[in-house]
Amino acid sequence: MAIFMAGLLAVAPKSGARETFEVSASSATVDLAPGRRSVRPMPAAPLFMDAEIRPNRSLSRRGFMILIAVVTAANVAAALVFLSQGAFLVPIFMGIDVLAVVVAFMANYRSGQMVERVQVSPSHVKVTHEAGGAVRLVWESPTAFTRITREHDEEDRVMALGLALSGRGTPVAASLSPGERREFGRALEEAIWRARRHRD
Repeated sequence: MAIFMAGLLAVAPKSGARETFEVSASSATVDLAPGRRSVRPMPAAPLFMDAEIRPNRSLSRRGFMILIAVVTAANVAAALVFLSQGAFLVPIFMGIDVLAVVVAFMANYRSGQMVERVQVSPSHVKVTHEAGGAVRLVWESPTAFTRITREHDEEDRVMALGLALSGRGTPVAASLSPGERREFGRALEEAIWRARRHRD
């Protein structure tokens, strides 16, 4: 079971106190940046949240390669059986099937390597996606006007969490489970509230 560590870099104007919390999780890991300050220089403005959401991969790179090898070997063995019986077209379709499976698994594996980063400062709320050393800005909005949106199911579980401003929006924490998403939403809401107070 992974650990979902979310926290608020609650940089209080006077005391500089930091508030954190930790809950059990199963689908993703959220890692806060305080321990990585030696890697990333701190921005000029204080951050009231600096969270990284990393989807958990059920397969390691080695496990992924083993799975692909097993799928390929099984299909090659079946293709040889069909060839021995004179069914020459079946192996062609099986080869296409193997290729489709490999491409799908590779796409899924790469998506699992993406890191979603959510930052809240007194001036802006920012969401970026980081993968393979590349950073893509997904969302940036003024903290004072940014709203948090939630979609609930019949059991009041948080099925979707997002940021909204002036008719536009973006989903966040999609890789978390409903329970984790609820906790992260509370942390994000608290961070935005503290950032607004700090600015005032």
